[in-house]
Amino acid sequence: MPHAEYQVTIARPLTDVFEFFADGEKDPQWRTGVIEIRKISGDGLGAQYTQKIRGPGGRATAADYRITEYVPNEAIAFAVTAGPVRPTGRYRFADEDGKTTVDFALDVELGGIKKLLMGGMVSKTMTAEVRALDKAKAVLES
Repeated sequence: MPHAEYQVTIARPLTDVFEFFADGEKDPQWRTGVIEIRKISGDGLGAQYTQKIRGPGGRATAADYRITEYVPNEAIAFAVTAGPVRPTGRYRFADEDGKTTVDFALDVELGGIKKLLMGGMVSKTMTAEVRALDKAKAVLES
């Protein structure tokens, strides 16, 4: 099962950082693979987003998701509900003397032919996705 995880410390208060990540419509500011994103329902737990991301060959691929865990200033988890690969992810937030540590983890179950054909590419993409936290840090600290 491919897994990727990364952590950054952002020089901003916990509530500011949590609010930034809780608003999926801000993702294009730090996730370069997002072509478009829009919240289609709900707030917090159960919120659903429709998004298009750059897939193989740069073409738009559906990667809609819903929020599966929402604990203010502590955690946000999601499950991708559309597209050829459907990872789950989780952000954890912690206050560190006025700064905020963010841990982002992604997991996906690939079976059969997908595992053989796409495993390496999916792992590489997931690693790039979690490391995009560096860009989120830059955006929030600017």
